[in-house]
Amino acid sequence: MSGLAERIRAIPTWQVTLGVALLALGFLIAAQLSAEGPRIRYTSQERSPLVETALELQRQQDALKQDIVELREQVQRLEDQGRGTTQLAREINDFLEEARIAAGLIPLTGTGLVLQLADSTQPIPDGANEADYLVTARDIRTVIAELWLAGAEALSVNGERVTVSTGVLDIGHSILVNSAYLSPPYQVTAIGPPDLIGQLGLSQGWREFIGTRQGTFGLDITFAEPERVTVPAYAGSLVLRESRSLPTSAPNQ
Repeated sequence: MSGLAERIRAIPTWQVTLGVALLALGFLIAAQLSAEGPRIRYTSQERSPLVETALELQRQQDALKQDIVELREQVQRLEDQGRGTTQLAREINDFLEEARIAAGLIPLTGTGLVLQLADSTQPIPDGANEADYLVTARDIRTVIAELWLAGAEALSVNGERVTVSTGVLDIGHSILVNSAYLSPPYQVTAIGPPDLIGQLGLSQGWREFIGTRQGTFGLDITFAEPERVTVPAYAGSLVLRESRSLPTSAPNQ
């Protein structure tokens, strides 16, 4: 025993210190490895569910993106349909507007002229027909027809709108237009192009009318070209007696 103690005392101090240090280091390494094992296993076990969860969320996100694309396409289609419906409604409204104008249901203002016809003030020769020196319904009808041919777009006689159904008749010493009895002088108001009076003057029928009714019988026929003229709307009642569809003309081949 004394010999063992002698040998231990013979070992240098630095060797003892190094041995103790190595022993402590080995213990620490063993303790760390024993602690790392469960943590690594735990991480490996938990990673797979996390990856699956991430992949599932990505799939859901892709599906939502696809839904958004499809919804945008549906909205675009609805907007296109809406534009088509709006265009159709606009075309129908334009057609109705044109029909109302043609029927005289809308007052109009524009360029044009006013023709005034008054009875003759010339002495009536013996044996002459007094009616020849008065403005008649035939005169008014002639003026209306010539104005239409010259390019007039709307007409009125003493404030009575002229439509396709307007009648102009002699009733005693008055003229019946629509359902109104009118007395001279008669003012025929026309809306049309700025050169309406010029176009009217080119008509052979108009020149003959002026030569006969003004030149021969002395009717007082004058005209004015205001900056703007107004034709009122038709104030009578409309009665639909018959209607039929018109065939659509085939396009030119």
